Amino acid sequence: MIVIMIIGVVYTLAITNFTKLSDDSSKLTLSNLKEYLTRIPHAKSAKLFCLDDCSECDVIVDGEKLETIEDFLDESVLVYHYNFSYGFMEAQKEVYFNSDDVEEDVCFSYEVDKNGVGNQVLIEFKEKFYDMSTYLSKTAVYNSMQDAVEARKILAREVKR
Repeated sequence: MIVIMIIGVVYTLAITNFTKLSDDSSKLTLSNLKEYLTRIPHAKSAKLFCLDDCSECDVIVDGEKLETIEDFLDESVLVYHYNFSYGFMEAQKEVYFNSDDVEEDVCFSYEVDKNGVGNQVLIEFKEKFYDMSTYLSKTAVYNSMQDAVEARKILAREVKR
């Protein structure tokens, strides 16, 4: 009887884990990118790094490649920094030299440190805007850049109070 109960418990736990892995909510998206990178255990820094046309992105943890993710982004992704005086300005692409000391085109990169603090950027992809500048809340998703600008203005007014 005890053996049957143990087998039942193990079977239940295994099925639960399989359904979690196949669940769409566990897939990597720009909405959960920061959380995904901060959940990597014992990492001092974690980075999503995409070259050329962004068809393949590498997850790099403390300078070592952890995994490759395919078909996450495409070359249409744009990254903006926020300047209080000028608003959102397109960010300069990162410069990268491979092991042969040849410069390669960086399509996208995003990095977080061990405290969960990431690059302070707004990412535009497939007509959505992902605000990666929040520390204590999840990534905000906007339908337009104007919505993101308005959210920044509201935040600035709250800080001034």
